[in-house]
Amino acid sequence: MNSKRHLKVVGDATPVASPTPVAEAARTRSALVGHLLVRVGRGDEAAFDELYTAVAGSVFGVALRVVRDRAIAEEVAQDVLVEVWRSAARYRPEAGSGRTWVLTMAHRRAIDRVRSEQAHTDRLRTHGAKATGSHDDPDTVVDIAHREWEAQRVREGLALLTDRQREAIDLAFSKGFTHREVAASLGIPLGTAKARIRDGLIKLRDAWEEER
Repeated sequence: MNSKRHLKVVGDATPVASPTPVAEAARTRSALVGHLLVRVGRGDEAAFDELYTAVAGSVFGVALRVVRDRAIAEEVAQDVLVEVWRSAARYRPEAGSGRTWVLTMAHRRAIDRVRSEQAHTDRLRTHGAKATGSHDDPDTVVDIAHREWEAQRVREGLALLTDRQREAIDLAFSKGFTHREVAASLGIPLGTAKARIRDGLIKLRDAWEEER
């Protein structure tokens, strides 16, 4: 047989293609994410380190494909990873793969952001200069105030971090560096880079939790 695909025959059934190495690897990664989510849901910070490494790039990629703006995608990814830490206890393995759970959250958050941005643009387009200089339209005033609050919320959250934590998180989100790349760029051990990113995200989570 010239095909490179490996086949296995079950009884007299039609030959069935065996899983490819890529499919097997994807299944293994997905199972790992689910396992880590369960541990994170129990408050395991070390598991969150591993989970971040496993999904951060994909979360950013999903956000970027939806919002098509790196700065906004970085904000979305940061929010999603904080939310993953905060809500991991709600994940149920029997309901689906952990990777799908995380990326679905990222997709929904990105869609919400696009809708918010579009609503703001539509209002400005409808009301023109009046919308930016007048308080006559309550919807526009609320939308502008919400956007300003979100921006202020991010600034205040980042201000709570140490310079080293902020630097590591900036490399991870703004430049899309992996943990190893952050460590190499800052000239620090890999474990230290992971700890700075993890501790920074936890601080952001705790700060935003207090707002509830």
